[in-house]
Parts: sequence; C-alpha cells; structure tokens
Amino acid sequence: MKRNQSEYYNRDRRKSSRSESAGGLFNYTTIALLFAIFILGVGVGIGFSSTVTTDATNVANRELIDRSAPNAELCVQYGASAMVTDMRVFLTLNPFSVYVTQPKMQPGCVMRQNNWSILEQQGLVNEEQVRDCKRRMNTFGFTGPLEGSPQINCVYQNSAAGNLFLDRNGDIPRESENF
Repeated sequence: MKRNQSEYYNRDRRKSSRSESAGGLFNYTTIALLFAIFILGVGVGIGFSSTVTTDATNVANRELIDRSAPNAELCVQYGASAMVTDMRVFLTLNPFSVYVTQPKMQPGCVMRQNNWSILEQQGLVNEEQVRDCKRRMNTFGFTGPLEGSPQINCVYQNSAAGNLFLDRNGDIPRESENF
C-alpha cells in the first residue's frame, strides 16, 4: 500500500511540475508577444505621424513651408523660409475706427545679415538700401523668385514677442486677459 501511495504521489508531482513549466512558458510567450505587438504599434504610429502632408490647405509643416519658399534651396542655405502675411490697416480719426483688409498669405524668405551680398550681386538691392537696413540692425526678406521681380523689404526681427503658446511658468499670458 505504501508503494502505491508513493507512486501516485510521484506521478501527481510530475504532472504538476509539467503543467507549471508549461504555464510559465505560456506566460513568457504571451508577454513577449504582447511586447512585440506594442513595439509594432509604436512603430506604425511614428510612421503615420511623421509622414509629410502635401495638402495645400495644411501648412503646419516646416518641410512644406521650406519647399514652398521662393528659391527654396538658396533660402534654406542662406536664410529661413517664412509665411508672409500682407494686409493693410486703415485708421480713421473722426470717428475713431480701425479697418483691416483680408490678409494675403504667401511663401517668403528672410535672409541672414551675413548673406546680403547675394541680393547685392544680383542687383536686387543697392548700397544705400543695405546701409539703411544695416543701420537699423534689420535684415532683408522677400517674396517671389529672385530671377523674376521679387518684392524685397527691410524687415525687423521682433524677439520680444516670443511664442505665447509656450508659457514656461504655467501662467496664462497677460495678453490673453484682453479678450
């Protein structure tokens, strides 16, 4: 009888150790499979989010703005591509009122100060314009291709404005209290 009991005990013990190792293997396999699916999902998500949209109505992409700039290669190498807004403001004093035209958006380029010689060599700005713009510590910006008839202006960089979307202190920007 004792022998039969020990046989049953050993047999049950072998069965339970097999099922434990199979359960452990199943858990590791499941974890590895779920991890692989997670990594694949992250990769697919990154792939979808990093695709460049070429829709002309969506210009929220730096690459699209760079490609749209006049003389794109020259602009990226010697300056920075830009979105240019042209609009006019009419101010009447009696009665006091302000009128604004519909803004016109177009691609443009802002040249770095040390690259103005490119505009001078092509005869697009003269020495007096360069001297005047340099005296005010500004730079040149243009719209339209340089080979055609570009509109070139002396533009001032307003660093004081900052990016109000990036409030670093967690405070509401003062300007938003005006609404």
